[in-house]
Amino acid sequence: MAETIAQLIGGRPADAPAIGAADRNWLTYGQLEYLANHTRTVLNRYGIGRSDRVAIVLPNGPELAACFVTVATSAVTAPLNPAYREEEFDFYLTDLKAKALIVAADEEGPAVAAARRHGCSLLRLTPASHAAGDFELEPDDAERSQPLVAGTADSDDTALVLHTSGTTSRPKIVPLLHRNVCASARHVGDILDLGEEDRCLNIMPLFHIHGLIAAVLASLGAGGSVWCSPGFNALRFFGWLDEVKPSWYTAVPTMHQAILARADRNREIIERAKLRFIRSSSASLPPQVMLRLEEVFGAPVIESYGMTEAAHQMASSPLPPAPRKPGSVGIAAGPAIRIAEDAEPIFKPDGEIGEVVISGPNVTPGYEANPDANAQAFFELADHRWFRTGDQGVLDADGYLKITGRLKEIINRGGEKVSPLEVDDLLMDHPAVQQVVTFAVPHDKLGEDIAAAVVLKDGQHASEQDIRAFAAEHLADFKVPRKILIVEEIPKGATGKMQRIGLAQKLGLAG
Repeated sequence: MAETIAQLIGGRPADAPAIGAADRNWLTYGQLEYLANHTRTVLNRYGIGRSDRVAIVLPNGPELAACFVTVATSAVTAPLNPAYREEEFDFYLTDLKAKALIVAADEEGPAVAAARRHGCSLLRLTPASHAAGDFELEPDDAERSQPLVAGTADSDDTALVLHTSGTTSRPKIVPLLHRNVCASARHVGDILDLGEEDRCLNIMPLFHIHGLIAAVLASLGAGGSVWCSPGFNALRFFGWLDEVKPSWYTAVPTMHQAILARADRNREIIERAKLRFIRSSSASLPPQVMLRLEEVFGAPVIESYGMTEAAHQMASSPLPPAPRKPGSVGIAAGPAIRIAEDAEPIFKPDGEIGEVVISGPNVTPGYEANPDANAQAFFELADHRWFRTGDQGVLDADGYLKITGRLKEIINRGGEKVSPLEVDDLLMDHPAVQQVVTFAVPHDKLGEDIAAAVVLKDGQHASEQDIRAFAAEHLADFKVPRKILIVEEIPKGATGKMQRIGLAQKLGLAG
């Protein structure tokens, strides 16, 4: 059982495909293992070892996937969103205490400027052959030296450092150990029954836990292959599907919706596709979208529930013939899952709503240098260490978990608690609605009231009054949005997730 990334990619048939990309030969497992050893030698030569943090700012694609995997075998990786501005790179490089930054050979943008200002060594990445992801690192200015801790990382070394989203507070540093990420990769592989014949089409950004673990590490951990796109593009997705012939892909709900919007004009490609399943994670998948995906592609949709602090996966729908329940994120898929009081460490019985808590080998040892956050997030009970997810949910008698909302996003309308997810799911039943996000807006007497941003389907028409009347037919009066905004697009984060917190300000409803 692999406890490190080096173990996870080692011991495979040398000629088996590992990482692919358009117009490139497959990088084999033998080449990937050689690349990891060579990269370790280069990093150690310039004083970078197992305890040192290496930020990675590269465009989505095979080099980023291979760089993450290989650098992590001998140093701490910190992939960053290449779309950040210079002040954001300033913050993250400083907060991470990054010793080096890996960028493309010709990169001279804001990440490079920030690195130079902070005395962070620059390593330039150049594709080294026609194999997808193969690369060479050349230093800009690093001097040869000895690292404090050289060699291959072990299970208790940190493999990956990411930040929380920081939508309501300063982003927190989440260190994930090798044993954490390997456990999560194994959990994904087990629930999906991944094997050597499976091929993932990755359309997720690889500076985010979803793509890094579910698409890349889970595929490699199962001895399968991952084909790396340059990033999600609904116009190119069906071409990739036809070219790559994957057995599965994983995405966030907004990507699935964009794919469905173009499905009718790509019927022939869909008929040729051999998808064993489709995976969705990182945000709640509307049941209507799940059913439509299954109808269009003729493959089961597996909804999974994950977060950074859990090295991604916590729960997942099982594969057929086990039942899948639309609106549920499935059963425990790795860590143990319980429902607890949100104010004290007491477990609640099945069927009662409370805070989702987890305990397992994939869970971070704790936020870095943040004792207050750790005291709030972790507690000991029943001889286990439990992590509070911040999500509200309920377990049914079969062990299926339904997320009823993010605790910070629950709307308190004059004392009545409203789950925005419940309102989302109802409004998605309106025949003209393509996407919806329900959110809180300030109210001078109630404290908070309810609003919803709605994107209509192409060619469909509905007024704000029409949609509000539809909601009033199916929801208790206190749950009906007082304001409906019909918009062309709902603001999304870097990973394609629609943003609920802060939406009132972005749409001019904050008063």
